[in-house]
Amino acid sequence: MGLYSFCSWGSQVMPIGHQHRRVEFPQLNGRRERGVAFELLNQRPCPIKIRASRTPESVDFEERTSPNEVRKEIQQCYNLIRRLGRGVVYLGSSRMGPDHKHYVQAQELGKEIAKLLDCTSWSGAGPGLMDAATKGALEAGKPVGGFKIGKEAGEWTASNFHPYLPSETYLTCRFFSARKHGLVDAVVRGSSSDKTAVVALPGGIGTLDEVFEILALIQLERIGSALPVPFLLMNYDSFYAKLLDFLDDCEHWGTVSKGEVGSLWKVCDSNSEALTYLSEFYDLPLQSEPGLQFGVTTMSGTS
Repeated sequence: MGLYSFCSWGSQVMPIGHQHRRVEFPQLNGRRERGVAFELLNQRPCPIKIRASRTPESVDFEERTSPNEVRKEIQQCYNLIRRLGRGVVYLGSSRMGPDHKHYVQAQELGKEIAKLLDCTSWSGAGPGLMDAATKGALEAGKPVGGFKIGKEAGEWTASNFHPYLPSETYLTCRFFSARKHGLVDAVVRGSSSDKTAVVALPGGIGTLDEVFEILALIQLERIGSALPVPFLLMNYDSFYAKLLDFLDDCEHWGTVSKGEVGSLWKVCDSNSEALTYLSEFYDLPLQSEPGLQFGVTTMSGTS
C-alpha cells in the first residue's frame, strides 16, 4: 500500500505515488533513537495543472509550457509594431497619477513629441506617467500602442483590458522578456525616415530595469538599429540627480569609462530641452517656441 504527497514544479502540482521503502536519518549527534524516518518514492510524478479560481477581472493566461510560448508572444509584439509603426517609447512610473506635476509635464511632452516626430507613441500601457504620455499623444491626434503586463501598480492593469485604448492597439504580455523585446523593437531605425526615441520619465524599479537594459543594448551596439536612437532621461526637478551622481562615482571607481554614460543619452531638465534636442537630432523645425507651451514650469507644476 502506498501514499500520496504533493510537490510543486513551476506552475504545476504533482501528486507523487509512494511505495513503502523506509530510510532513517539519525540526528547529527549520532543518537539514532531520535532519528527521522521517511518513505521514499519509487514511482515517477504525474504532473497535473491546477488553475486558480477566476474573477471577472483576472487574465486567462495559458500555463508557461515551453520556450515556444515566449517566442510566440515576442512575434505578437513584432506584429503589433509592424501594424502601428515604430516611434517613441516612454518608460516611467506607474504610481504618479494625474495629481502629480510630473504627470502634467509627461502628458504635455507626449503631445509635443508626437507632433514633432509624427510617429507612434509606445509605452507599457499602464497607469501613471505611461498613461500621461499616451493621453498626450492622443491629444496630438497621433497613434499609440502599448505592451501591458499584469500586476502593475493600480488595479486596472491586473486585467487584459485597458480603460480607453482599443484592444487592437495593445498587447497584454505574460512574459517580461517579450514585453522588453517589443519596447526595444519599437525604437529600431531601419532608415533615415524612421524617427524614434527612448524617453525615460521619472520612475522606480521597473523603469530603472528598462532604462539600463536599453542603455546597455545601445552601449554594446546590440539594439539592432541601423541608425542611432536618441535616448532622453527626463530629470524633472532633479529626480535623477543622485543616480547621475552614482554614475559619476562609477567613473571614479573605473567601472565605466569617463564620459561613456553621457555619450549614450541626453539628460534633460525640462520639456523644452528635450524637444530642442530632438528637433536638432532629426533636423526638424519646432512648432512652438521652446519654453512657452511645453509644460516646463517645474516649480509650480503648471503646463
